[in-house]
Amino acid sequence: MNSNSGQEPRYLSALVVLTTLFFMWGLITSLNDILIPHLKALFTLSFVQASLVQFCFFGAYAIASLPSGYLVERIGYRKGIIIGLSIAGVGCLLFYPAASQQVYALFLGALFVLACGITLLQVAANPYVAVLGPPRTSSSRLTLTQAFNSAGTTIGPWLGANVILAGALGGAAVGSARDVEAVQGLYIALAAVLFVIALAFSRFKLPVVPGTDATTDAANDPNAKKSVWEHSHLVLGAVAIFMYVGAEVSIASWAVNFMELPEVAGLDSKTAGEYLIYYWGGAMVGRFIGSAVLRVVKPGYVLAFNAAVAIALLLIAISSGGKLAMWSVLAIGLFNSIMFPTIFTLALARLGRHTGEGSGILCVAIVGGALVPMLQAAFADTIGLLASFFVPAVCYAYIVFYGLKGHIVRSVPDAEIPASGARANM
Repeated sequence: MNSNSGQEPRYLSALVVLTTLFFMWGLITSLNDILIPHLKALFTLSFVQASLVQFCFFGAYAIASLPSGYLVERIGYRKGIIIGLSIAGVGCLLFYPAASQQVYALFLGALFVLACGITLLQVAANPYVAVLGPPRTSSSRLTLTQAFNSAGTTIGPWLGANVILAGALGGAAVGSARDVEAVQGLYIALAAVLFVIALAFSRFKLPVVPGTDATTDAANDPNAKKSVWEHSHLVLGAVAIFMYVGAEVSIASWAVNFMELPEVAGLDSKTAGEYLIYYWGGAMVGRFIGSAVLRVVKPGYVLAFNAAVAIALLLIAISSGGKLAMWSVLAIGLFNSIMFPTIFTLALARLGRHTGEGSGILCVAIVGGALVPMLQAAFADTIGLLASFFVPAVCYAYIVFYGLKGHIVRSVPDAEIPASGARANM
């Protein structure tokens, strides 16, 4: 029998190890924001055609999330993480032939495989952090680990701008041998890191939280015979995840092209790519701050407030133009910070053994990152890129609703909160 004092060191060590996952998938995901302008120039693409990068990457969530949730419930979080890392590593390796052949479809295929691996990581790691401790601090705990995800998304654009986009600024032709080698070298290095982390996880014992997947004893779980779809806060939370990821990814996807506009900042692509550090860096800072704030302020209120500020910043950008528009858009990263982990934990509240399945449903909703950028691209091709930023503003409006009303648990009484004790993973 475990004592409380015995649980805390295991929780701490598990959370420390899990931060490596959040960091890596953040870095890899934010590299898409650099790949988009690079591939747009390489293949002379329209905004809609270039949006296929995010469509294939985040579209993988729609296809792989539910199978990943089913898999995690059957084999546990640790094995799911190891498989996810391995699949993501294979996806990175596929960038080598894609860059050699310079075929857009091969790049999209590599992104899809990579994203399938990251999907499995998301499905396993996010709910695991949420249940790994007291339920009342789950939002704070996931926000803190997501801060390291933001550290990855902060470094990613800088790394990509200086490795992938620097060649064109230095006079090298897009698609030159130097250009190809830069893309290949970067993604091979990422593959190596992912395989090393997978090996490390295969040797690390993660604690198991009873009643949160089918590998643990759920005989006393009152949720065992309920359908996961009966939880309205989960269903509405899935819509909120769709809207949030769609808005965040759409803004980041077109930020480089946005800052290149003469009526905004007129920057070159490399410099604009480096400015993305402020967008993702703001999210990192906001998550460290938010982790503390969420311990004293109700998560729903914090979520609604941040979404309302994001709407105000977008309206300022659309109506003003110039450097004010640029900094207004970059500042949204700070207020994005707590949205994903807060929505995620609010939506998973009191799901018991359906936690893995619920996580799969929420990760399907990450497909918003595929569809919303494409919708904004369609408007950008018709009414202009600056005006098209009304699309993410609409997404944030729904998040205000979820923070104020939609997250309230109506389907499960308070008595059904699952236990948060842990035992060693054998």
